[in-house]
Amino acid sequence: MESQQDYEQTFSFEFFPPKTPEGADKLRKVRDELAKLNPLYFSVTFGAGGSTQQGTIDTVLEIQQSGSNAAPHLSCIGSTKESIRELLNKYKDNGIKRIVALRGDMPSGMQETGEFRYANELVEFIRSETGSHFHIEVAAYPEFHPQARDAETDLANFKRKVDAGADSALTQYFYNIDAYVRFVEDCEALGIKIPIVPGIMPITNYKQLARFSDMCGAEIPRWIRKRLEGFGDDITSLRAFGLDVTAELCDELLDIGAPGLHFYTMNQTGPTLEIWKELGL
Repeated sequence: MESQQDYEQTFSFEFFPPKTPEGADKLRKVRDELAKLNPLYFSVTFGAGGSTQQGTIDTVLEIQQSGSNAAPHLSCIGSTKESIRELLNKYKDNGIKRIVALRGDMPSGMQETGEFRYANELVEFIRSETGSHFHIEVAAYPEFHPQARDAETDLANFKRKVDAGADSALTQYFYNIDAYVRFVEDCEALGIKIPIVPGIMPITNYKQLARFSDMCGAEIPRWIRKRLEGFGDDITSLRAFGLDVTAELCDELLDIGAPGLHFYTMNQTGPTLEIWKELGL
């Protein structure tokens, strides 16, 4: 973990684009509340195809105009060079300086990936089109990408993204600190020298978390899973336990020199603010 201690610790928050006017109003309140914590930026997720893309653009531009820094997600899936070029120009013209470049998930029923197959190709394209204008974030998987053939292949894929020009990485959320430490050490052994910021998912809803985790390959350690199952409908106890577990994880990560934390807020203030207060940030 030596190299990670060389970087300044930064904090950031992730939103998804709201689907309704009520959702948009709620997100404005959440954003204003979290902006008081002076995050480095707010990132906004990106759905491949159709209406959610416009939602990402609208949300990103509104955040940027509110005086905070916004970082849009860009996804390979279903994208063409022309559509990405158009977005890059729009973001550049609106003062956006940071992009989260991802491969993205294939929506059901979609056969063609588009002109980019892998995130490293997208990173390369952004660099060739815009030089050093954008700070490019990529995804990292301490517990390995669910579709990776094996750990070595996954690390090689990550290195390709870094070699293509990524400036830093955000991890998939995890609750097993050893997975993160080992992943960073493996990256250091391959000569990867960028900040790898842990992604943090507050625990507020066991069923939802279990569903997400099964999809994205993030492991909920058995002892946490069993405790969460044991709470049943007792949401208050579940959240108190979830807060303890997540705040402790964050505390340990900052102690060992992680270069910051990236919170998956699920468009809510409460859980993230509570962890923030526990950490005394």
